[in-house]
Amino acid sequence: MQLRLGSIVEALGGELCGDPGRAIKGLAALETATDKQLSFLSNPRYQQQLAASRAACVIVGPGSRDAALARGDCIIADQPYLYFARVTQLWKGRLGADPGPAVHPSAVIDPDAVIDPTARIGALCVVERGARIGAGTIVKGRVSIGENCVLGDRCIVHPGVVIGADGFGFAPDDGRWEKIEQLGAVRIGDDVEIGANTCIDRGALNDTVIEDGVKLDNLIQIAHNVRIGKHTAMAGCAAVAGSATIGAYCTIGGRAGILGHLTIADHVHISATSLVTRSILKPGHYSGIFPIDDNASWEKNAATLKQLYKLRERIKALEKKTDS
Repeated sequence: MQLRLGSIVEALGGELCGDPGRAIKGLAALETATDKQLSFLSNPRYQQQLAASRAACVIVGPGSRDAALARGDCIIADQPYLYFARVTQLWKGRLGADPGPAVHPSAVIDPDAVIDPTARIGALCVVERGARIGAGTIVKGRVSIGENCVLGDRCIVHPGVVIGADGFGFAPDDGRWEKIEQLGAVRIGDDVEIGANTCIDRGALNDTVIEDGVKLDNLIQIAHNVRIGKHTAMAGCAAVAGSATIGAYCTIGGRAGILGHLTIADHVHISATSLVTRSILKPGHYSGIFPIDDNASWEKNAATLKQLYKLRERIKALEKKTDS
């Protein structure tokens, strides 16, 4: 397969500086691209790689125009990384749709499930009673969708995902545990992508809700009655405990944890491996983790740690007095 540079710009916009008839036969990173491949430069710090690249054409921002022109053909775009993402979509679209059946013969679909005719269900999937799957949604292999769970339009669900398993609900009974039946479901909006082996538990009474445009990486745990706001993205191995509410346009780093019943505001960004133990009501970037300890000692140390900056300033002030 190949695309001409001219056809790429016709489809996606941008300013082509070079030969519109040049054939592109693949996409690659700057350092590995050949003279038949298209690449991109999104960070000006990698200008050295740009100069050395053998790529047939490079997508660059306006600030890198001169350096790109000195090297060869280029496409000027305001957001090179976003432009490259759209090129990947264009490329995959030209490869054509999977010619296989809309519902794989090995899939098990309950007669009371409702699947849009344009959705695709992969091998060994299970779709239980009352589940609904929207238009253009792709459910890949070995996915399980529990009863009454709803997936919106144009979702992508990668292999091994479990949607609608029971939430972790048990009542203590004299040293034993009595199961609390999980009577809610999971509701997933449009344009959601869910990575491999991620689990989203059904609600205990009300539904667990994943709003439009949310992106979940592999191996994420979403507990019962969690709500995740639109266009939030979560990296691999993150975990959210029950009844937490995460706002819209947030990012959650890999291995981060969010405790139950907390509220995270819109536009909050959590660093990787951070543990969120309190609600965050103000947008911003948050980081932090503290080693496990006896709880009483941990709380005292944590309280002291928060005062370190003030103590440092007091020591500096005392040192100045001593020096003078």
